Amino acid sequence: MNDAAKLPAGFGRLWTAQTVSSLGDGVTHAALPLLALTLTRDPMALAVVTAAGTLPWLLFGVLGGALVDRWDRRRTMWVTDAARAVLLAIPAAAAALDVLSIPLLATLAFLLALGGLFFDTAATAYLPDLLGRDPAQLERANARLRGAQTAASGFAGPPAGSALLALGRSVPLLADAVSFALSALLVRSLPAMPRPAASARESLLRQARAGASYVLQDRLLLGLALRPAVGNVAFLAVETVLALFAGERLGVGALGFGLLLTAEAIGGLLGAGVAAFLGRRLGTGTALTCTATMEGLAILGLASAPNPYVAGLALAVCGAGMGATMVLGPSLRQAIVPAHLMGRVASTSRMLAMCAAPFGALLGGWLATAYDLRTPLYAAAGLLLTMTAVTATMTSNRRVETALRNARPQAGPDPTEESAVHITSR
Repeated sequence: MNDAAKLPAGFGRLWTAQTVSSLGDGVTHAALPLLALTLTRDPMALAVVTAAGTLPWLLFGVLGGALVDRWDRRRTMWVTDAARAVLLAIPAAAAALDVLSIPLLATLAFLLALGGLFFDTAATAYLPDLLGRDPAQLERANARLRGAQTAASGFAGPPAGSALLALGRSVPLLADAVSFALSALLVRSLPAMPRPAASARESLLRQARAGASYVLQDRLLLGLALRPAVGNVAFLAVETVLALFAGERLGVGALGFGLLLTAEAIGGLLGAGVAAFLGRRLGTGTALTCTATMEGLAILGLASAPNPYVAGLALAVCGAGMGATMVLGPSLRQAIVPAHLMGRVASTSRMLAMCAAPFGALLGGWLATAYDLRTPLYAAAGLLLTMTAVTATMTSNRRVETALRNARPQAGPDPTEESAVHITSR
């Protein structure tokens, strides 16, 4: 067990790169809706900016995974981050020249998310290769990555974004650009990994369909993908109106909004830290059902919160559920999916989650406009709890244990992979 717990040196550089980049993401995550609020108070206009950040997964998700399975994954990551660093200079200049607009912010959200599609897919596919597809190390590594991401993008980033915005509208965007540049340099120093052999005669579309079919025909993988898909409808409905909700119903300003996001991040950090314990204690399937239930009940508490303190507690509980889920689900997927399909399966799963998000953003804006700011939150809680009930049997402990057993022959003669499966058999 101790040997399995020791992560390779290359992981430290990957962890540092993602932590730095996540800090910049947290700055932008808080600053972007606040920048939009300086331009408009229309909930539908805010929804357009939010929805734009989810469209790349809807339009290019499966094809992006097929491309990642063809490309060098390390190179894909550092080139993408370098491109995003350059991209952020455009809206930063527009903000400095006072020509920032909602269409420009929506375009920025779209292009940053497109880069995120390629980076996240490549990183998800690269990690199992770096760790020898050892499920125990994958859980440990994902817990560290998720914990650092939560701490940086949620705990430190949002207050920093709010504070930097006070110095000038371009300052948060420039800070995110620097984080992407540093991440690119660190990722470029990672060890190269051989790409899985692919059929040279197989078309890109055919490879993309193979990855999608693999997910859709496996009930466990489909269940793992459906939960975040329905969850993103709910969470984007909440995110779209959260800044307005915080200001008009809870009476907090920009700094208070950042602190609410920080409360969610604190919960996420705790959830990521206890995810492996929950998986061992309850079984991965049962743990995933419990964390999904927590998320639904927490959003229900947020909707009825009478003050910022109760709202912060509700967001912390929701963050804890999300943090644990984002460790357990991806670790399981990385352990059971063959290496040559990893990019396509990861992107298909993420696409199913993200393609629903624009509908959630628009739903949140419409419900807030047609009714009031609490209505999107109540609707989101109902969706989350319904989704939990529907997918409970698809991700049961029995299915998880069967999938882990069936993954053993995929390790073939490689002794590293064969021993890894024995470590986490539950």
